[in-house]
Amino acid sequence: MSGVERIVRGYALRNAVKHGGKARPESVVSMIMSDHPELRPQARAIMEAARSIVEEVNRLTLEEQKRLLESEYSELLEDRVRVERGLTLPPLPGAVEGRVVVRFAPNPDFYIHLGNARPAIVCSEYARIYKGRMILRFEDTDPRTKTPLVEAYEAIREDLRWLGVSWHEEYVQSMRLEIFYSVMREALSRGCAYVDTCGDEGKKLLASGSYCGDRDRSVEWQLERFEDMLRGVYGEGEAVVRVKTDPKHPNPSVRDWVALRIIDTARHPHPLVGSRYIVWPTYNYAVSVDDHLMGVSHVIRGREHEVNTEKQLYVYKCMGWEPPVFIHTGRLKLEGFILSKSKIRDLLSKSPQEFLGYDDPRFGTIAALRRRGILAEAIREAIMGVGIKETDATISWANLASVNRRLLDARADRIMFTANPVEHVYEGECVDAEIPYHPERPQKRTIRVCGGDKIFIDRGDIELKEVRLMGMANVKIENGKATMISRDLDYARKKKLQIIQWVPARGAVKLTIYKPEGLKLHKIKGYAEPALKEYKEDSRLQLVRFGFIRIDKIVEEEYTAILTHE
Repeated sequence: MSGVERIVRGYALRNAVKHGGKARPESVVSMIMSDHPELRPQARAIMEAARSIVEEVNRLTLEEQKRLLESEYSELLEDRVRVERGLTLPPLPGAVEGRVVVRFAPNPDFYIHLGNARPAIVCSEYARIYKGRMILRFEDTDPRTKTPLVEAYEAIREDLRWLGVSWHEEYVQSMRLEIFYSVMREALSRGCAYVDTCGDEGKKLLASGSYCGDRDRSVEWQLERFEDMLRGVYGEGEAVVRVKTDPKHPNPSVRDWVALRIIDTARHPHPLVGSRYIVWPTYNYAVSVDDHLMGVSHVIRGREHEVNTEKQLYVYKCMGWEPPVFIHTGRLKLEGFILSKSKIRDLLSKSPQEFLGYDDPRFGTIAALRRRGILAEAIREAIMGVGIKETDATISWANLASVNRRLLDARADRIMFTANPVEHVYEGECVDAEIPYHPERPQKRTIRVCGGDKIFIDRGDIELKEVRLMGMANVKIENGKATMISRDLDYARKKKLQIIQWVPARGAVKLTIYKPEGLKLHKIKGYAEPALKEYKEDSRLQLVRFGFIRIDKIVEEEYTAILTHE
């Protein structure tokens, strides 16, 4: 029973039990379309299946229907459905606890971004919910066009671990080429694939709705030519292996699509296996074989893969395999950030001096968001809030920053910083300023200031004339001096003095902050109080009246940070 047939049977049983033993095909299909909009493209096939399955279900007694619903489709019981609809993620179509196998399959030609993180997080969560398995699979079988980066494999693993994504198994497709060859030999023997030695002429024939004559040659000929390909008899473009589909298919890309092709790895070596292989599987062939051999039950990927799904089903039909349940989601965008791998690579290639690398905080890569100071929990919460939908979705920067600010607010220590520092001489009695690290925690630091000491005040605060220096005293600002009026807090309240941050010149720490804004990166220089020295790289702090930062680099006693958000 296919995954779709199981879904239809479950909903037919649920509809029958609800209506005294008699289900209606129209009602069953309506419920499926409502609960699983990702299956709408298959509505016609589902209606055809519903008619025969409903007829079968209606022949059962009401007691038999109830027993089957409870034992085999407990996820569709009315009370379970009500509870699960309250979750962020909807139930997986046709899922059985303990049998769900999902996968995250990145191409390691670059670093993953927020859009990639969506299926990784969602699949990991489904594996947890259904007590199933999560597979991490590196799809790296195109050493020429999408050349893998050696460092990307571990970078992707690091990003996933940081996001809280765990996996049970890991595979690298470039290490599995012999498996792909073995399966293709069987496909050739079954007569549902062929070796095309017609070159460009073969492409033209398919474009016109015809095909290369090699398609009709004997199985023995096909197998001999395939072995010739593996031995290096042919060069690039001289021979390919195609999956037989429909040469007149309305979508030209589906017509006898290429499953294996020759790549000159002497000129384009693969970073892991070098030039050991010259015959490489295409995406659709490798994915089909691996999803089956790895027991993947549900494939969750972007809507742009709908045509790929159609292509891959030909492999399942050829080999007599049961296909997984395919769920196609819309694209996920992060407002105001670049997620496109090609655009990021292009920017880094053309203007390397203007960017800080692939993890530049202006990009939407996971590494860039982490470097900027976004918490993994904030990304997970934002993605889980979007869930899986067939329509495109956008996560606004304002919403992500709001979630991140809420999470950071409870844990980030407060530090004083002057962005446009103007030196002033303090005049007054000695004061031990006690300033809490966090308003909800008892820990404090003490800063002693005596008459004649110099302090930094932000240029924008000078015009206020009278202010309260945070944790210290009420002062009058005039002619480069900060003259003490009193320490009385009631005086400050009565006069409605603004509380401002300040930094003692003695022990002040030079701090440069990078502020991302679109494709611009503003540099703000100033001084932070001595307490900044208590923190290491990667610490996340809140600068009073300025914003949240992440310490990016410490060189000797000079600090560099990135503004996360205000």
